[in-house]
Amino acid sequence: MPEFAASLAFMNQHRGHYPSAMKHVRLAIPRFDEEETSEWIESLDAVLAQWGPSRTRFLMTELINDATAKGVPISPPIITPMCNSIPTSMEPAYPGDLTIELKISNLIRWNAAVMVSDGNRRAPGVGGHIGTFASVCDMVEVGNNHFFRGRGYGGGMGDQLYIQGHASPGIYARAYLEGRLSLDQILNFRQESGGNGLSSYPHPRLMPEFWENPTVSMGIGPLQAAYQARFFRYLHLRGLADTSSSRVWCFIGDGESDEPETVDAIAVAGRERLNNLIFIVNCNYQRLDGPVRGNSKVVQEFEGMYRGAGFDCIKLVWGDAWNELIDADHDGQLIEALERTPDGDEQRWAAKQDGALLRKELFEANGLLDRVAHLSDAELISAYMLPGGHDHKKIFAAFTQAEKNADTGGRPTVILAKTLKGFSMATFQGRNTVHQQKSMKVDEMLTFRDVLDLPLTDEQIKNPKGGEFFRKPAEDSPEVQYMLARRKELGGFLSRKPAQTS
Repeated sequence: MPEFAASLAFMNQHRGHYPSAMKHVRLAIPRFDEEETSEWIESLDAVLAQWGPSRTRFLMTELINDATAKGVPISPPIITPMCNSIPTSMEPAYPGDLTIELKISNLIRWNAAVMVSDGNRRAPGVGGHIGTFASVCDMVEVGNNHFFRGRGYGGGMGDQLYIQGHASPGIYARAYLEGRLSLDQILNFRQESGGNGLSSYPHPRLMPEFWENPTVSMGIGPLQAAYQARFFRYLHLRGLADTSSSRVWCFIGDGESDEPETVDAIAVAGRERLNNLIFIVNCNYQRLDGPVRGNSKVVQEFEGMYRGAGFDCIKLVWGDAWNELIDADHDGQLIEALERTPDGDEQRWAAKQDGALLRKELFEANGLLDRVAHLSDAELISAYMLPGGHDHKKIFAAFTQAEKNADTGGRPTVILAKTLKGFSMATFQGRNTVHQQKSMKVDEMLTFRDVLDLPLTDEQIKNPKGGEFFRKPAEDSPEVQYMLARRKELGGFLSRKPAQTS
């Protein structure tokens, strides 16, 4: 390790170079009233001495926000505290029937998981991914019910949707409930040789009547999305098509964000100021072979990367129950403790699902036991296990703000959503092995069924006949009618490739 040690020594030796250079820069800036400036600095020193860094950071952030709102050209911090960008008090009212939407999400989440698991039971080695869609399901469903516009919306061209490649089973599962895919097709997931199967990943060449945009291999989804948004702008500015209300929505994995194509997409979108582009980064902390950032903070890192490239950034970190603890964090100590906690520990707490462990390692270790004295261990871990990416109201607030940015802003938007990989699959959610999970044992399926509260008997799960595993309400059921009504109001189904015209 001598070379590494030498590098550290060099860095420590020259640590003061940049601050000393900045002193000369500051001397060239007009000071105006030097006495007043000194008073401001003394006030800051006093707050820091009496109340510490948390209060100081809060005051500085508030000053910057207020100055920005009043037109002062000052850049906000690149990385903000580890909490939701939209406070609870500013969330819009949820317009949908939340009870029925949660039932629909559970049906789709079940069918997507069973599609992969049952396929591997009948044809071992067929592959697929269970955990990815489980983590992104709620965001996709809020989008489908309230935001994603089809081609029949308002006389425009509708939106373009780029789905995380490994989440394709969930899109098939929704299309099955909508009546666009048959049970035979669902049973032949990843088995296309007979001509009646479903492709592994989104690709119009493999399923020309279904998929419009390919998103695998990893990284091509965000890259194409950026250039699609650029093309939408080109069409509109030249009067070739009305794309003024068209958005490009792109779901990206946090592991996928390390792909060079993704980084290129971020640069293009920021440079071109593509305000019609919305990235949703599914921060479930896991890639194909392990943690994305086990020893650091992926949400914080990505916020700096996207803001630095010129994006508006919306952080969707905590669900409603945990956010109550954040709202009560009057001195910022809990937020600071969370910012010091690496993703690997956060993931371990989720995998263990142990409220006593969470209380000890996060709250007791940081002198914050009084903050959770009113919560039992079960209540504490329950709040922790529902992050922002699974809270429909928080998701709706984030998507609404992204739409406002697209309407009035001059920059692309990224939503950084904290989720759990394998969400609601109690036996393996949050574990490092979940990405490679291809099937579920009978006891795991029984537990999964109970968590989702689905009307399936033990016998149907233990000894399935035909497609008994899959749940599809009748066409006139409230769930199916609700789904169809929402898509009709939003201009038609997504994903669906339009018929070719000459």
